[in-house]
Amino acid sequence: MQQADIGLIGLAVMGQNLVLNMADHGFKVAVYNRSPSKTEEFLAAEPDNPNLVGCFSIADLVNSLQAPRKIMLMVKAGQVVDLFIEQLLPHLQAGDIIIDGGNSLYTDSQRRTEALQKQGILFIGTGVSGGEEGARFGPSIMPGGNPDAWQAVKPIFQAISAKADAAPCCDWVGDGGAGHYVKMVHNGIEYGDMQLIAESYHLMRYGMGLSAKKCQKIFAKWNKGVLDSYLIEITAEILKFTDADGKPLVDKILDAAGQKGTGKWTGISSLELGIPVTLITESVYSRCLSALKDERNKAQKVFGKAPKPPKFDKAERKALLKAIHDALYASKIISYAQGYMLMREAAKEFGWQLNYGGIALMWRGGCIIRSTFLGEIKNAFESNPGLSNLLIADFFSKALQESHENWRKAVIFGIQQQIPTPALSSALAFFDGYKTAKLPANLLQAQRDYFGAHTYERVDAPRGTFFHTDWIQSGGRVSSTTYEV
Repeated sequence: MQQADIGLIGLAVMGQNLVLNMADHGFKVAVYNRSPSKTEEFLAAEPDNPNLVGCFSIADLVNSLQAPRKIMLMVKAGQVVDLFIEQLLPHLQAGDIIIDGGNSLYTDSQRRTEALQKQGILFIGTGVSGGEEGARFGPSIMPGGNPDAWQAVKPIFQAISAKADAAPCCDWVGDGGAGHYVKMVHNGIEYGDMQLIAESYHLMRYGMGLSAKKCQKIFAKWNKGVLDSYLIEITAEILKFTDADGKPLVDKILDAAGQKGTGKWTGISSLELGIPVTLITESVYSRCLSALKDERNKAQKVFGKAPKPPKFDKAERKALLKAIHDALYASKIISYAQGYMLMREAAKEFGWQLNYGGIALMWRGGCIIRSTFLGEIKNAFESNPGLSNLLIADFFSKALQESHENWRKAVIFGIQQQIPTPALSSALAFFDGYKTAKLPANLLQAQRDYFGAHTYERVDAPRGTFFHTDWIQSGGRVSSTTYEV
C-alpha cells in the first residue's frame, strides 16, 4: 500500500476542508481524530476518494506516513497541542516534522520549535487564514519554525494555498514563532477592519438614518473601488439577508461581539514592544464594550438615546457618504501601517528576517483581510525594502493627503450624532500624532522628572544625554539646579 504524503490530526471543519484540499491536489492524506466516530463519519462522506487513509490510533497514523513523516495538528490552541505532541514523540524519528496549523500564541511556537529541535524533531507553527472556504479551496498559509522543515512541506503548502496573479499565497516567514506572529498580526488587522466597517455602517444606518437595503447597495458599490476587499464584500452580502418577517436579519442579531484572543494578543505584544497599535487595540476594547449589553441598556435609560438623524438634501447626503468612505479607507491604511510597524519591531526583537512585501503577497488571496491595496503594500516594500513606515510611501501618503479632510468630517459627524467611532477616531489621532514634529511629551517628561526624578533629554543637547532638575528646591531657578545625569 502506498504510504501517505502527510497526516492530519483534528477533523473539525477546518481540518476536514484542509484534508480535502490536499486530496484534490493529489496528496495522499492520513487522518486521525481523537473521537473515532468523527473519523468514520468523515471517511463515509468520501467513500470513493483514493487519497484518504483513515487511522484510529496515533501509532497507525505515524506508520502510514512516508519519511520524513509530516503530521499537521488542527486542534485547539494551547495545552491540547502539547498533549498531542507528547503522544506523537514516542513514534517519531529524527527529521520527522510536526506542524501546528491552529491559532497558537507565537511564544508557544517558539518554545516548541526549540524543545523539539533538541529531540531531533522539526517543528512548524503556521498560520492558516481564510476560514472554512479558504481551507477547502485555497487559504493563505504563513509557516514559520525550524527552517530545515520547509523544503519538505513546501510542495504541499504552496499547492493547496490560494493564488494571487498565479503566485502562491504561502512562503516561509521566519524562524521560531515568526509564522504564528505574522498570523496574529493578520488577525489583529482583521479585528481593526471589521470594527472600521461596523462603525461606518453605524454612521450610515443610525447617524444618517439609511435603511439596511441602502447600506447594502453602498457597500456593494464601495467594493468595486479602492475598498475592494473580502470583508466589504461579505458585509454587502450580509445586509441582503432578511428574516422570516422580511426585516433585515442583521437587526435580529444581538450586538455583543465575541473574540478568541488573537486581537488581544496583538494588543499585548504592541504594549510589550512599545509600538502604538492603537486602532487594533481600540477594536478589541470595542468588542469588550459590546459585551456589556445589560449595562449599556441601563445607561441608555439614564443618559437618553442619540439624536435622530438630521435631514439631508441629495448633495449633503452624497458628500457625507463620501466622507465616511474616505474615513474608512484612510483608517484601513493606518491599520495596516500599524500592523507592519509591529512586525518590524518584533523582527528586531526576535532576530527574524521578515519579507514584508512577501507577507503582503501571502495576504492577497485566501485570507480574511485580502484586499486590493495589498498589492500596493507589496510594491512599496519592493521599491524600498528599508521602508520605515507605510504612511510615507508615495501611494499611501498621497491617499491620506487626499482623504484626511473627509476623514475629519466623518468623525465630527459621529460626535455630533453621539455615535461611537473608537477605531476611526483613534486612527485619526494616530495619524495626527505621527505627522506632528512637536508633541506635548516634553511636559510629560517634566512631570515624570518632578515627581520621580526620571530625568529628561534636552533639545539643545545630543540625544542620549539625560538631565535632572531639582524642581522643588529650585524655586524656578532652573539654571542652578539642572544637571547632567
